[in-house]
Amino acid sequence: MSNNAEKIVLAVDTSTDMLACAVARVADGAVEVLASADHLCRRKANVELVGTCERALADAGLGMAEVDAVLVGRGPGSFTGVRIGIATAKGLACGLGCPLYGTSALDAMAWSAHKAGVRGKLAVAGDAMRGEIYPGVYQLDDAGAHRTFPAETVVKADACVAAWAARDDASELTLTGNGLVKYRARFADAGFRPAQVAPEEAWYPSGEGLVRAAVESGAFDASGDPALVLPIYTRLSDAEENERTRLGLATPASVDLTGVDDALAGIHCQLRPMTMNDLTAVAELEAATYEGSAHNAWGQKLFYEELSQPGRSWWVAHDQGRVIGFAGGYLAGADFEVEEVVCDASRRREGIASRLVSRVAYDAQMLGASTCSLEVDEKNAPARGLYDRLGFAEEGRRPGYYGAGHDALVLRVGLPLAVDAELVGERPEPRASIRPWPIVPGERSEACREALAVAGPLVLSIESSCDETAMAVTDSHGVVCASVVATQIDFHARFGGVVPEIASRKHTEAIVGVLEETLAQAGAHFGCDTLAPSDLAAVGVTSGPGLVGALVVGVAFAKGLAVAADLPLIAVHHLEGHLMANLFETPDLKPPFVASLVSGGNTMLVHVRAWGDYEVLGSTIDDAVGEAFDKVAKALGLGYPGGPVISKLAAKGNQRAIHFPRAMMHSGDYSFSLSGLKTAVITYIEGENRAGRPINLPNLAASFEAAVVDVQVAKAKTAVEETGVSDICIGGGVAANPELRAAYQKTFGKMGVRVTVPPMRACGDNAAMIGIPALRSYLAGNFAELTLDAAPNAPLGAWSTPDAPVPPTWER
Repeated sequence: MSNNAEKIVLAVDTSTDMLACAVARVADGAVEVLASADHLCRRKANVELVGTCERALADAGLGMAEVDAVLVGRGPGSFTGVRIGIATAKGLACGLGCPLYGTSALDAMAWSAHKAGVRGKLAVAGDAMRGEIYPGVYQLDDAGAHRTFPAETVVKADACVAAWAARDDASELTLTGNGLVKYRARFADAGFRPAQVAPEEAWYPSGEGLVRAAVESGAFDASGDPALVLPIYTRLSDAEENERTRLGLATPASVDLTGVDDALAGIHCQLRPMTMNDLTAVAELEAATYEGSAHNAWGQKLFYEELSQPGRSWWVAHDQGRVIGFAGGYLAGADFEVEEVVCDASRRREGIASRLVSRVAYDAQMLGASTCSLEVDEKNAPARGLYDRLGFAEEGRRPGYYGAGHDALVLRVGLPLAVDAELVGERPEPRASIRPWPIVPGERSEACREALAVAGPLVLSIESSCDETAMAVTDSHGVVCASVVATQIDFHARFGGVVPEIASRKHTEAIVGVLEETLAQAGAHFGCDTLAPSDLAAVGVTSGPGLVGALVVGVAFAKGLAVAADLPLIAVHHLEGHLMANLFETPDLKPPFVASLVSGGNTMLVHVRAWGDYEVLGSTIDDAVGEAFDKVAKALGLGYPGGPVISKLAAKGNQRAIHFPRAMMHSGDYSFSLSGLKTAVITYIEGENRAGRPINLPNLAASFEAAVVDVQVAKAKTAVEETGVSDICIGGGVAANPELRAAYQKTFGKMGVRVTVPPMRACGDNAAMIGIPALRSYLAGNFAELTLDAAPNAPLGAWSTPDAPVPPTWER
């Protein structure tokens, strides 16, 4: 859709305390505002945004279906606010099947000043929190507001004040922006007169300003794919800022004592930053790959030198502890030069190389690179095909570089790197979609239409409580027609645990692509290319508990999708989803029973007296079980997530080798405490290191795991005896732990109590489990208001109903 095509645009922005919203007709660059609903809305944007959109459209005499395009402010601004606006706008665009465009909130502020009559030089000071400002200087004339700077940046407030006061034209500047709420006095102290300050009502973005800024910048000439509209971030997350100094990756102090080179995580084909422990395996793979070729294979010394230098990024792919690929390079000015991309010959054509290049390119961005370059043998057709799909283009040639008749092609690509969706395969990851937008379903066969009719109402469920972006489609009979989980493990592994800010950012990036994949998967289930939002009956979403920054993305997207597609909204409790995942294994499970919920964020015992009637007998007073596993794994340098690698080691160890405390085993209640155990393990590690004694990792892992399992089982046994139930079940990611599953089966089998554990694929966070309570609420007519917000501490039972859930089954 170009600037010249007439369109009805719904514009929204929540990057500041002003909720900006307007409906406008745009044609040939002209803007006609049909309705405006701007209002101050501090910390309630997720509650009010969708309703505000509906009111603005009603004031314009229009309905949601008459919107031709959605426009959203991309920031810079409050990180959470920006993501609420963008996630909602993405949901709206996906529900309507219309383009989504983005524009700068700073530009919209400039247009607010323009509308207030300001002309000449305008200095916009956006509030960046942390004593910082987003600065932007504009030239305003009768035609509009025009940028004089190339891109948004962030500076300390005092530095901004000093820089503007030192300008030769300081006396000609008019100040505006929401940063003046905090820093107006500082500008006054620097000599700026009251007459140089724009009216306060013009300090914020407006819906009209967004539209005019989009016209001015040519935003409506973009593709309109909602997956490609991302926030404007002017700074890294705190963890990534710290990572700048970590990309050199010096040798861990514990290498000689812990032997972590023999204890890699047991995740299938996982990626993580390369460390000194990988040098032997990497050099061997390098030698095998280039044997008999003109290329001189690197040895351990060269790889060591690379890892010892700053400005580098090297990643390895490993499977069950075996290195199967690696890639890396170094920063050279604004370009990042990829020196090596190697994949085990037996594992090629699995998308491993593309994932490695993607991770290296991500680091390149973190280091400040704007392009990425590499060299490839012109005769290496598979590699050239890979780089072509990743967007690399030839810009030079080195004749005979790889031998006679083997020229080296110099390839380059701009960052961020666009990763083709076809390379995702079985493991979708956060990335922007590059499919044509909008996606139009193809013609359906009679068999497809009949299958849809038999399936009955379809419920889409969305899960984003932590570090997985997941969606599923469940039919009225409980059949899971599609289930997609986009993992962020690679982004968090280097930090030894989930970084909330990164999780929220990645959900915002991934959510449209996950919806597309889920609808396509469901379409295949019914025999067509893809489903559309119009095929759905409702949208269910995890509303809590979880990481608030992660939850708000899923909730905001769900609300936008629901209101745009005219679907009811359903709120789901994350832990009720874990609890009901047991129905996949035991369809006849009925209350009363006891549930042990153990995950990365929760550890509790629950007496399920009836569906929706949950008595929490006890919970952790500090760390959750999964969190304790991760922290111990981090202390040992074993990587993230900790559960799988510790379980793998424990299977080879002696549970009685080291005595660790069984905290609160005999406390007389159902409370848990993992902090003391975690501290005891770390203290043991430090003591052995100081003494210079090597640590037997299998024995340590087995002893730690036994201490955790003993307490969990003992308290669960007491709960079963006191409640008199004949069923117990386990839910949550830690339910996948083999030792915990075996201990429950052994203990309760002797008591004649039936034990249910979910299938492995239903243990971790997923949307198929969220679909169970979502379908139940749909059938019961238990819908949420569009004012729904994320509830990170929601108690178990919130949003529930007393109705029995439909037993779920995986796709037939």
